[in-house]
Amino acid sequence: MKTKDTEADILKAAEQEFMLRGFDGAKTASIARAAGVTHAMLHYYFRSKELLFDRILTDKMRLMGQSVLTAFGNPGLPPLDRLKDGISRHFDFLMANPDLPRFIINEVFSRPERYELMRGEISRIVDRLMQSMQHELDKLAGRGEIESVDVRHLLLDIVCLNVFPFIAYPLIEPVFGSIASDRSHFFEMRKAENIEVIMRRIKKQEL
Repeated sequence: MKTKDTEADILKAAEQEFMLRGFDGAKTASIARAAGVTHAMLHYYFRSKELLFDRILTDKMRLMGQSVLTAFGNPGLPPLDRLKDGISRHFDFLMANPDLPRFIINEVFSRPERYELMRGEISRIVDRLMQSMQHELDKLAGRGEIESVDVRHLLLDIVCLNVFPFIAYPLIEPVFGSIASDRSHFFEMRKAENIEVIMRRIKKQEL
Protein backbone atom coordinates (compact mmCIF):
# COMPACT_ATOMS: atom_id res chain seq x y z
CA MET A 1 0.00 0.00 0.00
CA LYS A 2 1.28 3.47 -0.88
CA THR A 3 2.56 5.43 2.08
CA LYS A 4 3.63 9.04 2.34
CA ASP A 5 6.84 8.21 4.22
CA THR A 6 8.05 5.83 1.52
CA GLU A 7 7.45 8.41 -1.17
CA ALA A 8 9.32 11.01 0.90
CA ASP A 9 12.25 8.59 1.37
CA ILE A 10 12.43 8.04 -2.38
CA LEU A 11 12.32 11.76 -3.10
CA LYS A 12 15.04 12.49 -0.57
CA ALA A 13 17.31 9.78 -1.97
CA ALA A 14 16.59 10.89 -5.54
CA GLU A 15 17.39 14.51 -4.75
CA GLN A 16 20.78 13.52 -3.34
CA GLU A 17 21.52 11.30 -6.33
CA PHE A 18 20.51 13.91 -8.90
CA MET A 19 22.41 16.71 -7.17
CA LEU A 20 25.53 14.57 -6.96
CA ARG A 21 25.48 12.97 -10.42
CA GLY A 22 23.07 15.01 -12.55
CA PHE A 23 20.19 13.51 -14.49
CA ASP A 24 22.32 11.49 -16.90
CA GLY A 25 24.59 10.07 -14.21
CA ALA A 26 21.88 9.26 -11.70
CA LYS A 27 20.88 5.59 -11.35
CA THR A 28 17.43 4.50 -10.22
CA ALA A 29 18.99 1.41 -8.66
CA SER A 30 21.14 3.66 -6.45
CA ILE A 31 18.10 5.76 -5.54
CA ALA A 32 16.11 2.67 -4.58
CA ARG A 33 18.98 1.34 -2.47
CA ALA A 34 19.43 4.66 -0.64
CA ALA A 35 15.68 4.90 -0.02
CA GLY A 36 15.54 1.35 1.32
CA VAL A 37 13.05 0.14 -1.28
CA THR A 38 13.16 -2.32 -4.14
CA HIS A 39 13.66 -1.16 -7.69
CA ALA A 40 10.15 -2.36 -8.50
CA MET A 41 8.69 -0.32 -5.65
CA LEU A 42 10.47 2.80 -6.87
CA HIS A 43 8.85 2.35 -10.27
CA TYR A 44 5.49 1.84 -8.58
CA TYR A 45 5.73 5.32 -7.11
CA PHE A 46 7.48 6.98 -10.05
CA ARG A 47 7.22 5.26 -13.40
CA SER A 48 10.47 6.66 -14.77
CA LYS A 49 13.60 8.54 -13.83
CA GLU A 50 12.29 11.43 -15.90
CA LEU A 51 9.10 11.73 -13.85
CA LEU A 52 11.05 11.49 -10.60
CA PHE A 53 13.43 14.23 -11.73
CA ASP A 54 10.59 16.48 -12.85
CA ARG A 55 8.82 16.02 -9.51
CA ILE A 56 11.92 17.08 -7.55
CA LEU A 57 12.60 20.07 -9.76
CA THR A 58 8.97 21.21 -9.66
CA ASP A 59 8.83 20.81 -5.86
CA LYS A 60 12.01 22.87 -5.42
CA MET A 61 10.75 25.67 -7.66
CA ARG A 62 7.40 25.70 -5.84
CA LEU A 63 9.05 25.83 -2.41
CA MET A 64 11.25 28.71 -3.51
CA GLY A 65 8.25 30.51 -4.95
CA GLN A 66 6.15 30.06 -1.82
CA SER A 67 8.97 31.32 0.39
CA VAL A 68 9.77 34.38 -1.69
CA LEU A 69 6.17 35.29 -2.55
CA THR A 70 5.17 35.01 1.11
CA ALA A 71 7.89 37.48 2.03
CA PHE A 72 7.28 39.99 -0.75
CA GLY A 73 3.52 39.76 -0.36
CA ASN A 74 3.33 40.17 3.43
CA PRO A 75 0.76 42.95 3.89
CA GLY A 76 1.91 43.47 7.47
CA LEU A 77 5.25 44.94 6.37
CA PRO A 78 6.07 48.18 4.54
CA PRO A 79 7.28 47.67 0.93
CA LEU A 80 10.99 48.15 1.64
CA ASP A 81 10.86 45.77 4.60
CA ARG A 82 9.14 43.23 2.35
CA LEU A 83 11.95 43.68 -0.16
CA LYS A 84 14.57 42.99 2.52
CA ASP A 85 12.59 39.98 3.74
CA GLY A 86 12.26 38.65 0.20
CA ILE A 87 16.01 38.91 -0.43
CA SER A 88 16.68 37.20 2.89
CA ARG A 89 14.22 34.36 2.29
CA HIS A 90 15.55 33.72 -1.21
CA PHE A 91 19.08 33.52 0.22
CA ASP A 92 17.90 31.24 3.04
CA PHE A 93 16.30 28.93 0.48
CA LEU A 94 19.64 28.72 -1.33
CA MET A 95 21.45 28.05 1.95
CA ALA A 96 19.08 25.11 2.51
CA ASN A 97 19.69 23.94 -1.08
CA PRO A 98 23.28 25.04 -1.81
CA ASP A 99 23.84 22.64 -4.70
CA LEU A 100 20.67 23.63 -6.55
CA PRO A 101 21.99 26.65 -8.54
CA ARG A 102 24.98 24.76 -9.97
CA PHE A 103 22.79 21.74 -10.62
CA ILE A 104 20.20 23.77 -12.57
CA ILE A 105 22.87 25.48 -14.67
CA ASN A 106 24.53 22.15 -15.47
CA GLU A 107 21.21 20.58 -16.45
CA VAL A 108 20.22 23.51 -18.68
CA PHE A 109 23.51 23.32 -20.57
CA SER A 110 23.62 19.54 -20.82
CA ARG A 111 19.89 19.07 -21.55
CA PRO A 112 18.47 22.28 -23.09
CA GLU A 113 15.00 20.77 -23.33
CA ARG A 114 14.77 21.04 -19.52
CA TYR A 115 14.83 24.81 -19.83
CA GLU A 116 11.15 24.83 -20.73
CA LEU A 117 10.17 23.04 -17.52
CA MET A 118 12.26 25.42 -15.42
CA ARG A 119 11.14 28.48 -17.35
CA GLY A 120 7.49 27.67 -16.75
CA GLU A 121 7.95 27.28 -13.00
CA ILE A 122 10.15 30.36 -12.64
CA SER A 123 7.87 32.50 -14.82
CA ARG A 124 4.93 31.82 -12.54
CA ILE A 125 6.97 33.15 -9.61
CA VAL A 126 8.52 36.13 -11.37
CA ASP A 127 5.37 37.35 -13.14
CA ARG A 128 3.46 37.62 -9.86
CA LEU A 129 6.40 39.34 -8.16
CA MET A 130 7.00 41.88 -10.91
CA GLN A 131 3.43 43.14 -11.09
CA SER A 132 2.98 43.75 -7.37
CA MET A 133 6.51 45.01 -6.72
CA GLN A 134 6.56 47.45 -9.61
CA HIS A 135 3.31 49.01 -8.43
CA GLU A 136 4.56 49.39 -4.84
CA LEU A 137 7.97 50.77 -5.80
CA ASP A 138 6.47 53.19 -8.33
CA LYS A 139 4.37 54.68 -5.52
CA LEU A 140 7.46 55.11 -3.32
CA ALA A 141 9.40 56.67 -6.19
CA GLY A 142 6.48 59.02 -6.89
CA ARG A 143 6.69 60.24 -3.29
CA GLY A 144 10.44 60.75 -3.64
CA GLU A 145 11.32 58.06 -1.11
CA ILE A 146 13.38 55.89 -3.50
CA GLU A 147 14.88 56.11 -6.95
CA SER A 148 12.70 55.02 -9.85
CA VAL A 149 13.57 51.40 -10.61
CA ASP A 150 12.68 48.78 -13.20
CA VAL A 151 11.72 45.74 -11.13
CA ARG A 152 12.98 43.38 -13.85
CA HIS A 153 16.51 44.67 -13.35
CA LEU A 154 16.10 44.75 -9.58
CA LEU A 155 15.10 41.07 -9.51
CA LEU A 156 18.05 40.22 -11.74
CA ASP A 157 20.34 42.06 -9.32
CA ILE A 158 18.91 40.09 -6.39
CA VAL A 159 19.21 36.72 -8.13
CA CYS A 160 22.76 37.40 -9.33
CA LEU A 161 23.94 38.58 -5.92
CA ASN A 162 22.30 35.71 -4.06
CA VAL A 163 23.12 32.87 -6.44
CA PHE A 164 26.74 33.64 -7.27
CA PRO A 165 28.28 32.76 -3.86
CA PHE A 166 26.78 29.25 -4.02
CA ILE A 167 27.95 28.60 -7.58
CA ALA A 168 31.43 30.03 -7.01
CA TYR A 169 32.12 28.93 -3.43
CA PRO A 170 34.60 26.19 -4.48
CA LEU A 171 36.67 28.98 -6.08
CA ILE A 172 36.01 31.65 -3.45
CA GLU A 173 37.15 29.59 -0.46
CA PRO A 174 40.75 28.93 -1.59
CA VAL A 175 41.21 32.44 -3.03
CA PHE A 176 39.78 34.51 -0.17
CA GLY A 177 40.98 32.27 2.65
CA SER A 178 39.84 33.27 6.13
CA ILE A 179 36.81 35.29 4.97
CA ALA A 180 35.28 32.12 3.50
CA SER A 181 36.80 29.42 5.68
CA ASP A 182 33.72 29.24 7.92
CA ARG A 183 31.07 28.41 5.33
CA SER A 184 28.00 29.26 7.43
CA HIS A 185 29.47 32.55 8.64
CA PHE A 186 30.54 33.46 5.10
CA PHE A 187 27.05 32.96 3.71
CA GLU A 188 25.46 34.94 6.54
CA MET A 189 27.85 37.81 5.77
CA ARG A 190 26.99 37.62 2.07
CA LYS A 191 23.26 37.72 2.83
CA ALA A 192 23.65 40.88 4.92
CA GLU A 193 25.89 42.43 2.27
CA ASN A 194 23.45 41.63 -0.53
CA ILE A 195 20.56 43.24 1.33
CA GLU A 196 22.70 46.34 1.93
CA VAL A 197 23.73 46.56 -1.74
CA ILE A 198 20.14 46.32 -3.00
CA MET A 199 18.83 48.86 -0.53
CA ARG A 200 21.58 51.30 -1.51
CA ARG A 201 20.71 50.66 -5.15
CA ILE A 202 17.21 52.09 -4.72
CA LYS A 203 17.89 54.68 -2.03
CA LYS A 204 17.13 58.25 -3.08
CA GLN A 205 20.40 60.04 -3.77
CA GLU A 206 21.02 63.30 -1.99
CA LEU A 207 21.66 66.26 -4.32
